[in-house]
Amino acid sequence: MVEQYIGVERPEDWLFPRQREGRHLTERSAQKVFEKALAEAGIRKQVSIHSLRHSFATHLLENGIDLRYIQELLGHQSVRTTERYTHVSRRDIGRIKSPLDRMSGLED
Repeated sequence: MVEQYIGVERPEDWLFPRQREGRHLTERSAQKVFEKALAEAGIRKQVSIHSLRHSFATHLLENGIDLRYIQELLGHQSVRTTERYTHVSRRDIGRIKSPLDRMSGLED
């Protein structure tokens, strides 16, 4: 969808420019667009646009992307800030296999 948007709108300086030339969309404007999309989709759960950022980081982590890369993508100065996304699920813990189990042929 982003590639289609770029092909149609051809943004130059900002991916999502403001109506005023040379400026980017403000955080508040993005939040309003997000709230409108939630309403139109019938989503009643209390979420914010930050939820998208959190979901993005969580999906990357669950797909095995190293925490330091996620830190860079999110623009965090400290890895400790990024570590907030490292909550783990029981499902993920259950999938961990011991190297010793692999060596002895005890894996599932």
